[in-house]
Amino acid sequence: MTHIVTHKKQILKSASIITIITVVSRILGYVRDQRLTLLLGTTGIADSFILAYRIPNILRRLVGEGSMTASFIPVFTDYMRNRSREETWTFANRLFWTFSVVLAGLTVLGVIFSPWAVRLFSMFGKNQVQIEAVYLNRLMFPYILFIGMAALAMAILNCFHVFGLPAATPILLNISFIVFSVALVWKHFSSPAAALAVGVLIGGILQFFLQLPQLIHRGMNFKFGVSFTDPGVRRVARLMVPGFVGIGIAQINLLVDTIFANAKRMPEGSLVSLYVADRVTELVLGGYAIAVATAILPMMAHQASAGDYEGMKKTFGFSLRIVCFITIPAAVGLVILREPIVQVLFQHGRFVAESTRLTARALLYYSMGLPAFAAVKLIVPAFYSTQDTRTPVRVAVITLLVNVLLNVIFLFYFFPKFKNGGPALASALASYFNVLVLFVVFRLRFGRLGTREILASVGKIAMCSAAMGALCWTALRYSHFDLIETFLTRLVVFIALIGGATLAYLGLAWL
Repeated sequence: MTHIVTHKKQILKSASIITIITVVSRILGYVRDQRLTLLLGTTGIADSFILAYRIPNILRRLVGEGSMTASFIPVFTDYMRNRSREETWTFANRLFWTFSVVLAGLTVLGVIFSPWAVRLFSMFGKNQVQIEAVYLNRLMFPYILFIGMAALAMAILNCFHVFGLPAATPILLNISFIVFSVALVWKHFSSPAAALAVGVLIGGILQFFLQLPQLIHRGMNFKFGVSFTDPGVRRVARLMVPGFVGIGIAQINLLVDTIFANAKRMPEGSLVSLYVADRVTELVLGGYAIAVATAILPMMAHQASAGDYEGMKKTFGFSLRIVCFITIPAAVGLVILREPIVQVLFQHGRFVAESTRLTARALLYYSMGLPAFAAVKLIVPAFYSTQDTRTPVRVAVITLLVNVLLNVIFLFYFFPKFKNGGPALASALASYFNVLVLFVVFRLRFGRLGTREILASVGKIAMCSAAMGALCWTALRYSHFDLIETFLTRLVVFIALIGGATLAYLGLAWL
């Protein structure tokens, strides 16, 4: 019992550290996105920038923070437990240089074949958007090399239960982006979009170099050695190949969303509206859900390596409950307050009232999927901790087909109803399908997961969230938010609505 309590405290402690740092990063991330929308609005060049940025960013999440991290951690923890210190760091060095060579090759190919990549991501898109996107994509594509190395550094430090520094690295990306969005800087480039692209690249470089001192302190010597035959490197590679799809299903779905959002019948700015709506939901995911997922993967990997499957299941069940405690009320709040949120946070400069309406529609459907987006980030690493990547990839392929089918239906049959929100709704529904299937498989394979306890907890959370939602909707209606003209008054009312909803939910949950 003491052992279980210790693990719970470790999860909460690690997640809390990550959360505090991530909240700071998300605040700066908001400033970054606000600068983007202020400079570019929901114009065609804004769509071009988001399209160009999404290509290396999706590859970063899939190759770097996604499948590589999830595949590396179980293997590295096994080395730490069962091999000598020298063997462990020899493996880490070889993987680092091998992975760097692969990423360098991928970067060169990405720059050369940028026009083809842009066409793939916008096959139904507008020509002018594609032309601008190719130029911007080439400027920022080397970002994938440095951010991939930064992700590997983060994974190594996480195995030593060092979470604070790796979680802080995105702060540097945000700062770099903000600096390059200042008129004093972007005026030296051909356009504000080009300056922002260079800011992304510089931010990726800084994220890697910030972690170097801690890596060296832990024992990494960066002795050059590329090896595609090293047993440890091959184990990681075997886990990565299917994991490329399994852990990155959300990113694959994002690719599908990008393609459909660029359809010619979509209104201008649809891709930007989806990006901004996704960023708002990421504020919640990054605030706690991703923090918990980051903290539990090394712990579950250690438990699986030791054969403690009961402990692993308890770790997963506990993590799922605390993430639901955050994401379900957050989803309700986002649905009800979607327009005030977008108005207050982004309606400035070239981001006008029509931009708010576009973004609020996408946010409505993304918000509905928030609990599922969070649960996916917990249950896929649960499979990875047992070095099983085949199951998530099989489910991921089916989920991807479901998402594509839903996007086709919403675009061609229900476009007047959902408009630019169709891709967001398709992603939300596909994520629920993904979670349900993976949960059932995990339950059949490892036995009872405390499903009744989880459902009872979710039921209580849903009741409290519904009551909070009713209070929130009433307060919004009688505040006459749409009629308020001054920004400062809007901000005060907005903070009061958010604060009141939070206090109401916590009070109901306590009762």
